[in-house]
Amino acid sequence: MLISRRHVPGPASFDDREANSFGPTLRYLQRVLLEVTGALRIYTAAMGESSPHFHAHMVPRYAVMPKEAKAWAVFDLQRAAAAREFAVDSLETARVAASYARALRESPPPSL
Repeated sequence: MLISRRHVPGPASFDDREANSFGPTLRYLQRVLLEVTGALRIYTAAMGESSPHFHAHMVPRYAVMPKEAKAWAVFDLQRAAAAREFAVDSLETARVAASYARALRESPPPSL
C-alpha cells in the first residue's frame, strides 16, 4: 500500500510537492514490486471508502491467479481468501513481503 504522510482524502488534495512526488514514487514502488514478484503487472486502486486518509493498494497480477481473477476481480481476492474460497500460500506471502521490504531498505524511493 502507498499511504500519504499527510492526512488528505486523495491526490486532488495534494499540495504541489506531494503531487510532484506521487507519480515517480508510485512508479518506483511498482517497478520494485514487479521485480520482487515476477508478476505480469501491478494493479493499483484507491477507493477511499474505508478510510478518509489516502492509501493506494498495489496488487500483483500473475499469469495464474486464484479464481482466475483479472482486472477488478483481483481486488476481491482478499475477501475471498478470508472466506476460505481458496488457499493462501503463507510462506510465499511472507517471502514476497520480506523481499519487497529488503529491496526498499537497500534502495529506497528517491525523495523529491
